[in-house]
Amino acid sequence: MDSLPNPLVIGHRGAPGYRPEHTESSYRLAVALGADAVEPDLVASKDGVLVVRHENEISGTTDVAARAEFADRRTTKRVDGHELTGWFTEDFTWAELSTLTARERIPEVRTVSAGFDGTEGILRFADLVEVVRSAAEAHRRPVGVVAEVKHADYFASIGLPLDRLLAEELAALGFGTDPHAEPLIIESFEQSVLTALQARRVQAEFVYLIERSGRPSDLVARLGDSAPSYADAMTDAGLAALALEVDAISVDKAMLIDLDDDGAHPTDLVERAHAVGLRVYTWTLRPENRFLAPPFRDGSDPAAVGRWLEEFVLVLSSGVDGCFVDQADLGVAARSAAGERAEHRDGGARPSDVGGSA
Repeated sequence: MDSLPNPLVIGHRGAPGYRPEHTESSYRLAVALGADAVEPDLVASKDGVLVVRHENEISGTTDVAARAEFADRRTTKRVDGHELTGWFTEDFTWAELSTLTARERIPEVRTVSAGFDGTEGILRFADLVEVVRSAAEAHRRPVGVVAEVKHADYFASIGLPLDRLLAEELAALGFGTDPHAEPLIIESFEQSVLTALQARRVQAEFVYLIERSGRPSDLVARLGDSAPSYADAMTDAGLAALALEVDAISVDKAMLIDLDDDGAHPTDLVERAHAVGLRVYTWTLRPENRFLAPPFRDGSDPAAVGRWLEEFVLVLSSGVDGCFVDQADLGVAARSAAGERAEHRDGGARPSDVGGSA
């Protein structure tokens, strides 16, 4: 993404530290606060519309559970090996989904955001692209889209192939055809959908999302217990193999932080990935104690703001190419602080030393 800064500050579902995630105001605020790109999660409606929601189960992010007319849609399903009960986007048409309003997903932590519950509807991917284009024009700079394809194997199994739906939508919108004007990144925890999109000649940077543990659900569906783990992909051989198939990886930030008796230091993951030609992104930088590594927490209240700047700068000092943040302004501040720290670092100091012992 040579038309955007490095490292990228990516508004994770917009600016959910301030507004309910995946809403128009959340995305517009993220850009206004300096985000270089924003990240929508994509699932599908019953009639094949790409919907911007964290998951296809929407009881935690909309008012669907309070809507009497949809009470009979509550059901239990097995999605990617997990049994879930609630309301699912694939059981609603877009016309029905468009009547719902958005809610804060973690109101016990994000009380400010929760104050905006019920004030906005949910978005289609096409709506998100319109918002991004409008924001880019208003701020006179490129704004990227980092589209996460969710539960692709599951959706394909019920006749809603997300690779086809996304490829068709991008073509109809004309989005991503000029990577300098409209940068496009596509990511997923399922590499098979990235391969399918590449086969459809979608022009984007393709990013494989990697958990700290477990196995990719698409491979488990095909190979069962013999499916390779995410950890297998993090070996030198695994990274080299990935470099032949994707452009980048995106990892849990905990995979970039090494805690020992001397404090907190970056791991060598970014260095090893860069060595084989992979870019590296990380998720998700958040300022509350609940989400910070132990050395950076301040007090015992999980919702209280901790020593977030120290942790953010530590993560950025790993050489990562981009970070997902819930408050874009904090990400921009951390990038600036990390840059200043690098410029003024004493020649004999260890570049990775940040923070005290755990």
